[in-house]
Amino acid sequence: MKSIFAEMRLFLKRLFKTLLVAFILLNVIVICHAYKFTHFYNAGEVTLKNKEDKSAWDKTKEILFGFNFIKSVNSQPDSALKTTYFTTKSGLKLEAWEFPADSGIGTVALFHGHGGKKSSLLQEAGVFNKLGYHTILLDFRAHGGSEGNTCTIGYKEAEDVKLVYDYIAGKGEKNIILYGASLGAATITKAINDYTLTPSKVILDMPFGSLSNAVSSRLKLMGLPAQPLGTMLTFWGGLENGFWAFSNKPSEYVKKIKCPVLLQRGGLDPRVTQRETALIYSNIHTVKKMVIYDHTAHESLCKKETAKWTAEITSFLQQ
Repeated sequence: MKSIFAEMRLFLKRLFKTLLVAFILLNVIVICHAYKFTHFYNAGEVTLKNKEDKSAWDKTKEILFGFNFIKSVNSQPDSALKTTYFTTKSGLKLEAWEFPADSGIGTVALFHGHGGKKSSLLQEAGVFNKLGYHTILLDFRAHGGSEGNTCTIGYKEAEDVKLVYDYIAGKGEKNIILYGASLGAATITKAINDYTLTPSKVILDMPFGSLSNAVSSRLKLMGLPAQPLGTMLTFWGGLENGFWAFSNKPSEYVKKIKCPVLLQRGGLDPRVTQRETALIYSNIHTVKKMVIYDHTAHESLCKKETAKWTAEITSFLQQ
C-alpha cells in the first residue's frame, strides 16, 4: 500500500513539474508575442520575407515568438501641405500634415489604424477637403514620421488625439470633426473619455469593442486559439507597456460622447465582430447612425466602397 502511495506522489510531483514547465514556456511565448504586437522595428533592423520565401523554421519562429512589424513609411501627397509637429509628455515628436480647404467650414482630424500611417488616409481627407473642411492627418507615435517604436493600441495614443484637438481648438476652430479608422477610431473614444473633448461630430470606422477582443480576433486570424492566449497576451502586453490593458474598452468610452456619431463597419470584417459593433452602438447615448458596408472587410471603407462612403459622410456632415 505504501508503495502505491509513494508511486502516486512521485507521479503527481512529476506531473506538477511538467505542467509548471509548460506554463512557464507558454508565458514566455506569449510575452514574446505581446512585445512584437506592440513594437515596430525601424527599417533595416529586421528582415521580412515574403510568405512564399519563408522556410518551415521561419514559420515556426513566428508561431513561437511573434511576427516582426516594420515601422510604416508615408508616401508623399501630390497637393501642397503644411507639416506640423507635436510633442508628447514623454518627449516623443509626432508628425502631422495639414491640408487647407477654400471655404473652411470646419476642420477634420484624421487618425489611422494599427501599423498604418497618415498617408493611408489621403483619399478620405480628399473627400473632406472637397466638402469644404480643412484636414489634419496625424501619425500616431511609433508610426510613419512620428518618433517612437512602441504602440499601446490606443491607451497612450489618446494623448496624441488630444494634442491635435487642442491645436485645432487653439486656432479658434469651433467646428471640429474627429475621424478614425480601426485603432484610430478606438483611440478617439478613449481621448474623449479621458480628456472630456467636445468635438462637433465623430466618425468611427471599424472600432474594436475592447482591446482583449481585438487581441483575440488577431489570434484567430493567425490560426491560434483565441483563449486562453487572448487573455494572456492582453495581460502581458499591458504589463510590458505599463497599463492595465483589460480596461481599454471603446464600447464603454463611447458613453462619454455628447455629439452626433456616425459608426461604420465592414460586413465582411473578420477582426471586429457584428456583436462588438452593436454593443458600441447601443452604448452611444446621443444622435447616432450605423452603416454597414456589405462588400468590405477590415480595410478602408472609403477605398473599397467609395461612392457609398462619400455619400454617408456627406449626409452626416450636412445634418
